[in-house]
Amino acid sequence: MKDMLGRDNVITKEEAINLLLKSLSPALPLESETAIESSFNRVLSRDIASPEDLPGFSRSSMDGFAVNSADTYGANEGMPAYLNVTGEINMGEQPVFKIKKGEAAKISTGGMLPEGADAVVMFEHSNIINMRVIEALKPVASGENVIQAGEDCREGDTVFKKGHRLRPQDIGALAGIGIAKVFVYEKTKVAIIATGDEVVSASSPLMPGHIRDINSYSIASLVDLHGGTAIKKGIFRDNYETIFSAAQESLKEAGIIVITGGSSVGTKDLTAKVINSIGKPGVLFHGVSIKPGKPIIAGISDGKPVFGLPGHPAAVIVCFEVFIRPVLRLLSGETEKIIHRFRKTVKAKLSKNISSGSGREDFIRVLLEEKNGELWANPVLGKSGLITTLVKADGTIVIPLRKTGLEQGTEVEVELF
Repeated sequence: MKDMLGRDNVITKEEAINLLLKSLSPALPLESETAIESSFNRVLSRDIASPEDLPGFSRSSMDGFAVNSADTYGANEGMPAYLNVTGEINMGEQPVFKIKKGEAAKISTGGMLPEGADAVVMFEHSNIINMRVIEALKPVASGENVIQAGEDCREGDTVFKKGHRLRPQDIGALAGIGIAKVFVYEKTKVAIIATGDEVVSASSPLMPGHIRDINSYSIASLVDLHGGTAIKKGIFRDNYETIFSAAQESLKEAGIIVITGGSSVGTKDLTAKVINSIGKPGVLFHGVSIKPGKPIIAGISDGKPVFGLPGHPAAVIVCFEVFIRPVLRLLSGETEKIIHRFRKTVKAKLSKNISSGSGREDFIRVLLEEKNGELWANPVLGKSGLITTLVKADGTIVIPLRKTGLEQGTEVEVELF
């Protein structure tokens, strides 16, 4: 495929991702045991089966009266069912009595159902005559307002499979079934090499012609967000030997190497040469039909993925999300949703016309705004070198490869940051 300037070897996003993933033959990371308090966003290295039923007993899901449902059939406000209250069940207590025909017991939410009861009449659907007699004003079916023993999961059920990345609700479930420690894969290390004669650290005073290092911090945060460990190697001048040495050293300590800057076609762009020099087979592709981020380079060096990202901040974010994130997930041992994005999306209407060059996918930053009960996506326009276009935006929309733009009022899918 040719790009807009007629250059060859520019491939589509899908072609690039497939080529990259097919070229990897990752070994599973080492595993370690960790407390569930420290397991958020970690990837399980073993299947997990429940050692017990959850819950371990049938319990009420409402405040009310535990009853035998058959005693309430046909009950209504005009002809209620009269039941004798024989006891009370509080949270954390095991009932020492049974419910017989025509009886009920006061019960709190989460309370254990006594033997003989199979449903709960809510307080709102009862009338208390006195401390020992109530009226049930509505019938309840067997199991109504009750969480049955083992309804969440049964003993022996596979709750999580190897390769699953743990979310907050997953950690809660582990605690619920009495599992306090889990085996997880070690985090994948990502080495970040910033390049450029003009780039200085965030704490350095700016001299004329210099810019601060934005991209290392953005990439490190994204690595952390997606479960990796970032290693910031520092800032290196546009010198082949210097960048080669940093990349070669990074191959020894990291599973992924990311070089920022130096991916555009030009005399000082050394990234492709470095990738080809530090290990075989070298560069897989140089140029993808997306904007921002078209000059991205990706290769494999001695079995490890190496990326060369453009220097513009918006391009760095897009390239990480599209190309580096699925690789990071794969190398982390994850088996679910490797390519598909994991962020939330919302539907919105486009607030203005947007044009796009045919033959590329455009990632447009948008700000969401609600007007008259409808959600609108307002394009945040600006060059890819501007970090504030990302700061002001709530997410991105994509103009497909073969389209030359989108019209005002078009329904779009916004992927949220």
